[in-house]
Amino acid sequence: MLQVASLLLRTGLYNQRHMENYADILTKSIGPNTIQSLLIAIITFIVVYIALTVFWKVLLKRLRIIAKKTKIKADDVVLDVLEGVGQLFYIAIALFVSVQSLALSPAIGTIIKAVFLIAVVSEVIKLADRVIHYSLVKGMQSKHKSMSADEEAKISGVFSIFIKFGLWSIGGLLILSNLGFNVTSLIAGLGIGGLAISLALQNVLGDMFSSLSIAVDKPFQEGDFIVVGDNKGTVKHVGIKTTRLEALEGEEIVISNTELTTARVQNYRKLKKRRVVFTVGVEYGTPTEKLKKIPGIIKQCIANAGKTEFDRCHFVEFGDSNLNYEIVYYIESKEYIDYVDAQQKMNISILDEFAKEGIEMAFPTQTIHVVK
Repeated sequence: MLQVASLLLRTGLYNQRHMENYADILTKSIGPNTIQSLLIAIITFIVVYIALTVFWKVLLKRLRIIAKKTKIKADDVVLDVLEGVGQLFYIAIALFVSVQSLALSPAIGTIIKAVFLIAVVSEVIKLADRVIHYSLVKGMQSKHKSMSADEEAKISGVFSIFIKFGLWSIGGLLILSNLGFNVTSLIAGLGIGGLAISLALQNVLGDMFSSLSIAVDKPFQEGDFIVVGDNKGTVKHVGIKTTRLEALEGEEIVISNTELTTARVQNYRKLKKRRVVFTVGVEYGTPTEKLKKIPGIIKQCIANAGKTEFDRCHFVEFGDSNLNYEIVYYIESKEYIDYVDAQQKMNISILDEFAKEGIEMAFPTQTIHVVK
């Protein structure tokens, strides 16, 4: 019994000495913090990180079940954003919570706080951006039901630039304010700088807003044949800053969107039939009987051209060297090639019929009287 008691006594003393050694180790300092406080911070970080991950997944699973029972798509958009929350967000929160019990230098404390604020603000901005973007797109779809997917993407892309810029500007100011910076003077400086930048980028920003106006108002679309001033061609691409046309000769014409929104644009896309006006001149010596036949001849030539509708033909004026007839007809096609084909067929037919009737086309002449 004495041996057992002695063994137990020695074991207890051994364990006590080890516990005292462990306690001594935990009370040792690494920098301004003890090993014990560092271990507590590490355990807190792990626990908070795991708890956040599990809680977030369970919460999103429950919310997804609820969202499936609703017909509103907005909740699905919000859940898609929440499911996209990255690991940096969990790590930033766990790190921020775990270091609260530690004595940190001001620089390290500021860095950790900045990481935490950036992670939180970025996720909030991501959520706000998606919700605002979804609301704008839904609003445009309700007002412009014929909007295509490409137009929707183009408009949302322009809006997204300004939305993100605005949200990050606000978020950046909030982060700096929480880090102790004086944002009042910064806002004043940004106001002056923003004014200078806006003046420097006036044309670029004007073109961007003009592209937005074109996308919403849709004065023309890709594939339309338009005339802008002296330029005409088929719209090949409507960009954020410029619009590109393919001219009839084949070259590419680049026009700024600002110019397109301020200029008069003729669009032939909705043209169901084209009105054509042209003039035919005959010689002054043409007999009256033949002059009276010309409207009927022209009418028949127009009818034979195909896809055409005769409107009128009148003897309108005495020219310098010809008697002029104004002819108006419609071609029932918006395609330019159909127009030139019909006009060509008509011109040849008029020449043939005039030749049969002995009617001479006029050409510039000048009579000179010589006085002896």
